[in-house]
Amino acid sequence: MRLFTALWPSEEAVRHLSAAVDRLDRKRLAAATAGLRKFRFSAPERWHLTLCFHGDDADQDEVTERLDRRVARLLTADPAPPRLRLSGSGTFRGVLWIGVEPEATGDDRALRALVRAAGGDPHGYRAHLTIARWAAGRGDRELLTGLFAGYAGPWWEARELTVVHSDLRESGPAHRTVHRVGVTRTSSG
Repeated sequence: MRLFTALWPSEEAVRHLSAAVDRLDRKRLAAATAGLRKFRFSAPERWHLTLCFHGDDADQDEVTERLDRRVARLLTADPAPPRLRLSGSGTFRGVLWIGVEPEATGDDRALRALVRAAGGDPHGYRAHLTIARWAAGRGDRELLTGLFAGYAGPWWEARELTVVHSDLRESGPAHRTVHRVGVTRTSSG
């Protein structure tokens, strides 16, 4: 089963970024995407940070049990969940992404601890949220990243990790959450 562990931005962060996409100057967007085939923004409800891709043949029970154990261990150390915001942009091959900025050094450490708990490599991890894809072609990277170069969204706090089943379809991936685990310590008493 094709699974990944994700961290979803707050509803406020998604609304803010969605409004920024809607406000893009159409001429500037056309110039930035000229030469790109099938450029499209992904639906805001799909926007997430992938902490670990588990593979096409991952065992769901194994992935969720391991995540539960690791997060429980992490919470016994009483870490604060990371405060993050979406900020800046970049490209990978066929992808336009928005960066993720931790508020402080401790938030960066907390995010990397969540990556580790999810099964990812915290040292090679580049936190980002994919907002657009294209099939082929060469665009102007500077113009593309310039669309969101000054972008900075509202701060939000991570609340839970999800294990997501992804079905690849012609219309794009269909995501279904199969497991949730909270990453905030509940107060007792």
